[in-house]
Amino acid sequence: MTGADDDADGVAQAPRIPGPRRSADDHADLTGRPEPEEPVEEPEPDVPVLTHGVLKSLLGAWALSACSAGETAAVEAHLTECGPCADEALRLRDAVALLHRDRDLDLDPLLRSRVLENCLGRRPARIPIPGWVTPYDAETARLDALLRDIGESEWHAPVRLKWYEEDRQVRRKATVAGVIGHLFAVDGLVAGALGLDDPLGAGTPELSPSERTEAFWSGLERPPGRALREPWRDQSHALIRTVSFAGRGVADLTVTYKDFALPLRDSLLERAFECWLHADDIAHAVAYPYDPPCGPHLHEMIDLATRLLPAALAGRRRSGLAAPARQLVAAGAPGRSLHLEVEGAGGGHWYIALDSPAAVGDPDQAVAQVAMEGVEFCQLVAGRVSPEEAAAGQDGDREAIRDVLAAAASLSRL
Repeated sequence: MTGADDDADGVAQAPRIPGPRRSADDHADLTGRPEPEEPVEEPEPDVPVLTHGVLKSLLGAWALSACSAGETAAVEAHLTECGPCADEALRLRDAVALLHRDRDLDLDPLLRSRVLENCLGRRPARIPIPGWVTPYDAETARLDALLRDIGESEWHAPVRLKWYEEDRQVRRKATVAGVIGHLFAVDGLVAGALGLDDPLGAGTPELSPSERTEAFWSGLERPPGRALREPWRDQSHALIRTVSFAGRGVADLTVTYKDFALPLRDSLLERAFECWLHADDIAHAVAYPYDPPCGPHLHEMIDLATRLLPAALAGRRRSGLAAPARQLVAAGAPGRSLHLEVEGAGGGHWYIALDSPAAVGDPDQAVAQVAMEGVEFCQLVAGRVSPEEAAAGQDGDREAIRDVLAAAASLSRL
């Protein structure tokens, strides 16, 4: 507060304002010399005698810690006597604090896509990656970023793998490196279809994904570690590069998994799905934050699973694991269906044919409805949760619902 008898410059008594704190770098000795055994006392600075106008003009430099030691002492002594300057100093110091906001050291997860989009906008790729390959490209890149961040010892962290076989959950112990070896071996099926080198070696007989994994693991001379990252990543780059140069017809190339086959377009989407799920397994093992795929990619993965469900349901019916068909129809004709409503990112509505794998799902013939969150549905398809554990909203034919949820879990494998 100022009194009636203050001078023209508004000089009044005010509490002392401490100077702005210096950063750690201001105190650090970056020369690498050993510190003295006893602290060296700094000499008292010479405090210049300055006019009020000069001191007022130094307030901005003082707030930025840009004054000399003598000027700093003079300004701070003046602030204990001048109320208007003290108020101005407080405002300037608060403004400077806003210029040094704390920042999260983690990179924005969308930074890579924004940089690529900006670069490609300025100079489009001469050979662009086909749109149907982008989920695999994105998921392998995200997993590679996770692997770059973990330490050497974490490559041997235990990972518990789970999937379904014959309506029972199967568990298998592995390590982070073992999971990368599994992805490396199974991606080799796609590599072989494209004429690239098979990680199991030339002349390897036709094996299922599980058999290929076991063969790869057993062929290692010692427990795998970080050394597996580079060959796995090189193989994924080779797949993407080869497909990009091959042209449009390559999308329909057949990839054989011994017991079933997929067109290359769906095979790379399936590999993206498995890459994400196993990256999530690794992230849990090493306590690393990991998000699901982006909405459009997650939608494509869910769509692939729903397209595989009618055939999986028919296979279970032949094995006596599902109820008999009630209404067979000709291929391509609408038939009795289950309405699958997937909520959240990547969600949508799908109608799954119940009686014939070649039938078309029909909203008018829906006899049941299941509502699930997108990631939860993928966890069911991956065998991470059981059909009974899946928190699904259910309505309608209970038998159809039970058979479809069980068929979804049966799509899982090592």
